[in-house]
Amino acid sequence: MDALTHASHELIDKSVDYITLPEELYDIERRFNELKSESIKNERLARENEQKKDELIVYLAHDIKTPLTSMIGYLSLLDEIKDMPDIQREKYINVALDKSYSLEDLINELFEVARYNSEKIILEKEDLDIRLMLEQIIDDFYPVLVEQEKNIHLNQDEDITLYGDADKLSRVFSNVIKNAISYSKDHTDINIDVHSMHDDAIIEVINKGKEIPKEKLNRIFENFYRLDSARTSRTGGSGLGLAIAKEIVELHHGSIFASSNKEETVFTTTLPKN
Repeated sequence: MDALTHASHELIDKSVDYITLPEELYDIERRFNELKSESIKNERLARENEQKKDELIVYLAHDIKTPLTSMIGYLSLLDEIKDMPDIQREKYINVALDKSYSLEDLINELFEVARYNSEKIILEKEDLDIRLMLEQIIDDFYPVLVEQEKNIHLNQDEDITLYGDADKLSRVFSNVIKNAISYSKDHTDINIDVHSMHDDAIIEVINKGKEIPKEKLNRIFENFYRLDSARTSRTGGSGLGLAIAKEIVELHHGSIFASSNKEETVFTTTLPKN
């Protein structure tokens, strides 16, 4: 008992690398060291995530200045030059509007990062129609699709009802579809195929874009992992969207994974219907 009491204190003692118990307590010793190793690993990951979070907030704060400065510049010109030609005025208004959308994206990212780890995901389940949910999400992306001259085709031959959290699952597919739009080639279509398999619903979001290397496919669902290192409004997200999507899907006892080749990239989500 004394040995176990001492070992329990060593579990949280950072100066102790390995816990040793009498030979007859070998199984307990092994389990204690597994717990200690897991604790050290989790602590290291938490520190790394926190560091990435802090760095991302700094980047976002810096990036916000760029569209804001541009907006102020163009709006000031519109205010100062009262007799500006209509064509030039329309151009300046369009530029200022485009910069305001970029600013909105960056601010939303900043809120998402700041909110990370401060909210616990609690599901409020209800019966929901997959087709209706996806159609509403697609409608939300209409302005972006028009701008990039892309289309989304929803292919679903049967009515499928899920028992899940409508708001949270909408967040999942908004993130996945946004990702598909961002990384698809110009003037290409995005397909969403929905079908049943036994007691599950399968939702595949397919886009034609650059192949994602296998080593990156294994990491895209990690917190703060960004496929592109360059920060752009189209592809430079916070790196939380897919990580949150995976967490929500797994809370529904489902799964999500990605596959990619030279022709297309597919995000496959499997969710139990009941």
